[in-house]
Amino acid sequence: MKDTTLVIMAAGIGSRFGGGIKQLEPMGPNGEIIMDYSIHDAVEAGFNKVVFVIRKDLEETFKEVIGNRIATKVNVEYVFQEIDNLPEGFGVPEGRKKPWGTGQAILACKGVVNEPFMVINADDYYGKEGFVKIHEYLTDGHKTDVEYDMCMAGFILGNTLSDNGAVTRGVCVVDDNEHLIGVNETSGIVKTADGAAYEKDGKLVPIDPKSHVSMNMWGFTPEFLDVLDAGFREFLGGLKEGDIKSEYLLPSIVDSMIKDGRAAVTVLESNDKWFGVTYKEDKPTVVASIRKLIDEGKYPESLY
Repeated sequence: MKDTTLVIMAAGIGSRFGGGIKQLEPMGPNGEIIMDYSIHDAVEAGFNKVVFVIRKDLEETFKEVIGNRIATKVNVEYVFQEIDNLPEGFGVPEGRKKPWGTGQAILACKGVVNEPFMVINADDYYGKEGFVKIHEYLTDGHKTDVEYDMCMAGFILGNTLSDNGAVTRGVCVVDDNEHLIGVNETSGIVKTADGAAYEKDGKLVPIDPKSHVSMNMWGFTPEFLDVLDAGFREFLGGLKEGDIKSEYLLPSIVDSMIKDGRAAVTVLESNDKWFGVTYKEDKPTVVASIRKLIDEGKYPESLY
């Protein structure tokens, strides 16, 4: 069986979730967190290693809450995203408080991940379909004539909205061959009686609820880590004096590679309902959603 790795980005603290560590918030009936269900689905789909991207200061807490029990089921490794983990010749600008975004998070895997890998957020529930489709894609070999062959799960916008406030989604532009052309980052998307809309100039603009959106569920080959390494240096070298907020982000990196003709990204449609904890008020909905999935027989009462 071909080795494949699940990379989970778990280095952030959710300020909109009351300042707590939302990635470690119990959601299942026996204290399971969202990551438990994602890892269960990934292993079921065929992934045989899990790499957690975390902050170094969370390591012991993280292992106590999830890492140690996961390590009894699958090979587990840890990498660390830190603000000062920078290439030689670069320093942290005065006043910067946060690390450098999802691109830096995945770059932390260089030297640890040497096989095709999938990337997800720690605090998102994705459903089973995306894991199965991305694993199949990663193990089927190169499918396009470009240098970098990638894939992503394309979720249906209407399946990703929150009842508790507006969300930002990367709305995908897809060609007739199911290849990604670009991602339009759209903020302020809310549910409406007709489906969905976003705010622009004080007005609500309708948006097709059947649109594909990116939820940071990607499939990459290990060579992509070399691209991230070179690109991070270029990103840091291009920062203007006083810029303490710019981030090195996966969607922007992939978008640039598509436009340069270096990458092709196949969009794999997932019809599963996404849910997560964008807002503290989302927790009861997530708990109820997991309960429903268990009652439907999609998960056992206890994962362990």
